[in-house]
Amino acid sequence: MLEGIRKFDFNDFIEKVRPIVEDVKKNGDEAVIKYEELFDGVKLKRLRVRKTEIEKAYDMIEDELIDALEIAKENIERFHMITSVEKEIKVKFEDCIMGKIYVPLEKVGAYIPGGKASYPSTALMIGIPAKMAGVERLIACTPPNANGRVNPLTLVACDIAGFDEIYSIGGAQAIAAMAYGTESVPRVEKIVGPGNAYVTAAKVLVSRDVAIDMPAGPSEIMIIADESANPEFIASDCLAQLEHDEMAVAVVLTTSEKLAEEVSKKVEKAKIIVVKSIEEAIKIANEFAPEHLSIFCKHAEKYLGKIKNAGSVFLGEFSAVAMGDYVSGANHVLPTMGYAKILSGLSVESFMKSFTFQQLSPETIKRIGKIAITLAEAEGLKKHAESIKIRLNHSKNS
Repeated sequence: MLEGIRKFDFNDFIEKVRPIVEDVKKNGDEAVIKYEELFDGVKLKRLRVRKTEIEKAYDMIEDELIDALEIAKENIERFHMITSVEKEIKVKFEDCIMGKIYVPLEKVGAYIPGGKASYPSTALMIGIPAKMAGVERLIACTPPNANGRVNPLTLVACDIAGFDEIYSIGGAQAIAAMAYGTESVPRVEKIVGPGNAYVTAAKVLVSRDVAIDMPAGPSEIMIIADESANPEFIASDCLAQLEHDEMAVAVVLTTSEKLAEEVSKKVEKAKIIVVKSIEEAIKIANEFAPEHLSIFCKHAEKYLGKIKNAGSVFLGEFSAVAMGDYVSGANHVLPTMGYAKILSGLSVESFMKSFTFQQLSPETIKRIGKIAITLAEAEGLKKHAESIKIRLNHSKNS
C-alpha cells in the first residue's frame, strides 16, 4: 500500500561522502576549508565563530524574534524537565542496595541545518536538553552563507540554547570534523541533529567511531482522519511538511471518501488512502512508523494507547505539527524512515549514559550466594563460584 513512498536510500549517498569523510579525517582543517569552498562557495579564514560575531547577531535580530526564542526555550525546558528520568535511582532490596546512575556525555556535537533555510528551532531542540543533561562541551556546526557568515538568527538561537562553540561548517565535512576532530574542531562523543542526504549518510558512515542520535531522513507526516476532520487543517499540515524538501512524505488515511477528495484537491503530492476503519489506519501507521502521526478523529485521545510506532503523536485538529516544531515543548528531532520502530526522539536521556551499582551485604551472600554458585558451576566457571564461596564461608563465621 505504501511501498516505494520513501525514496531515500542511505547507501546511495554513503559512497559519495566516503572520500570527503576520509579526507577530513586525514587532513583536518585543510580538507574542511577545501570542501567549504567547493560546496558552499566560500573560502573560510577560520572555522569557529567568534564571540563578537554572536554578540553582533543580537543587534541584527528583531526583539520580537528574540522573545519568541526565549518563550520557546521556556516551554522546551519545562517539557523536558517533567519527562526526564532521575539522574540517580537507588532502591533497597531486603539486604542489599541496587541502583542506576545517569552520567552526561562530556562532548557532544550538533548539526544545525542551513542550506535552503535556517533552523534556529533545531538549535533550541538540541542545545536545551543537552545542557539540562549536563553536557560540558556542546558544539554546533552549521553551514555558512556566501559571505562565510552563519545566519544571525541561528547564532542567537545557539547562544540562547547554551552552545559553547559554534563552527561555520556544513555538509559531510562538518560531520567528519566532529567525528574525528581537526586542528579547530574538537572530537566529540556523539553527533546529533538532522541534515540533508549527504549529512545523514556521513552520520551513518562515522557511526562506527562515534555515537549518533539517529539516521534522520526526509520529513514525514501521516494523518489519520474520520469524517469529522477539517480538510483545510489536514491539507495545511501536509503542505507544511512537504515544504521541507522534495523528498518529504505526506500520507493521509481516512474513513471518508468525501474528505479524501477534498484534501486531494488541495495537496497534489500527498498520498491519500481511504480505509475501512480507524483501526485499520492505526495498523498501517504502526507498520509505517511515521516521524509525525496526527490523529484527527472524534475523541482522538482514546486511540493513543493503540499507537506503537511513531516519532511524535499529535491528537486533535488543533495539534498542528508546526506547533511541535517550534514552541509547544516536545522535541522535534525525531526518527524517520521507519526508525520509530526501534528509536526514540531526542530527549535529555539522549545526552547521557548510565551505569548500575550494587552494594551487597553478608546477609545477601547467605540468602542467594548458593544460587549464584550453582549457576556459575553449571557454566563451568569454577573461579566465579569460588569467589562467592569464600564470602559465603566468611559470612558464616562472622
